[in-house]
Amino acid sequence: MRIATTIFLTDETITPVRLARELEQRGFAGLYLPEHTHIPVSRDTPYPAGGELPAEYGRTLDPFVALGQAAAVTERLALGTGITLVAQHDPIDLAKQAATLDHLSGGRFTLGVGFGWNVEEAADHGVEWSTRRALAGDRLALMRALWSDEPTAYDGEFGSVRASHAYPKPVQRPRGPVNGPRTLIGGAAGPKLFAQIARDADGWLPIGGRGLSESIPALRTAWEDAGRDPKHLQVVPYAVVPTPGKLAYYADLAVEEVVLQLPPADEAEVLRALDAYAAHL
Repeated sequence: MRIATTIFLTDETITPVRLARELEQRGFAGLYLPEHTHIPVSRDTPYPAGGELPAEYGRTLDPFVALGQAAAVTERLALGTGITLVAQHDPIDLAKQAATLDHLSGGRFTLGVGFGWNVEEAADHGVEWSTRRALAGDRLALMRALWSDEPTAYDGEFGSVRASHAYPKPVQRPRGPVNGPRTLIGGAAGPKLFAQIARDADGWLPIGGRGLSESIPALRTAWEDAGRDPKHLQVVPYAVVPTPGKLAYYADLAVEEVVLQLPPADEAEVLRALDAYAAHL
């Protein structure tokens, strides 16, 4: 099982360069970074975990810039977003960012896709909350058109692009209906999410990984109904606080990668956490 990590990198935490070097030297498999462009002060949307929203949500670094720094100082470390709020991006710009990072890192990039929870943040990007999932799916399809080997037009419900020259291309090659960087979709288990994963992604990025023994069979059914090869389905539990029992449970489910949560802290505290997590490598 590959052991990767995630962290809210901010202007007050360990730097991307320092963390990436430490992760690769210690044998961790990857680094995933979350995204929030801003947190409106007038937010009415409750924090999903309950209580006050932690300060790091409003201080996150841009994940693509930070991962670009990490790519430059590593050779093997996988690099991902956990997650990118695709509905809040211009898809032509995002396709270029993702393809460039995958190109410069030698195919090490994973595009983690999410739909968000902060209504006010999304509204400032012009996102209609009720259609954000359909919007994200439409933007992924447009991005895949730009990542295609040949100029490919796309005309969708929310956007379009002419057949275009768009380089660099992602290093990772097409698999089934999916092309571009490895793509994982986050969200709560359910038929709509699993249908979207089977159509648009390489697998699922469930936060915490609870209830997987019940959810994975349903996802596998949706995947196979879409004509996808069951050997290629990936489930990557995300933001996990590890215990030996929890990791053994994932192994029994044939999970091949898990993403451990690091504290949003300074260098000394993060390195202590890495020392503790090293026991699971």
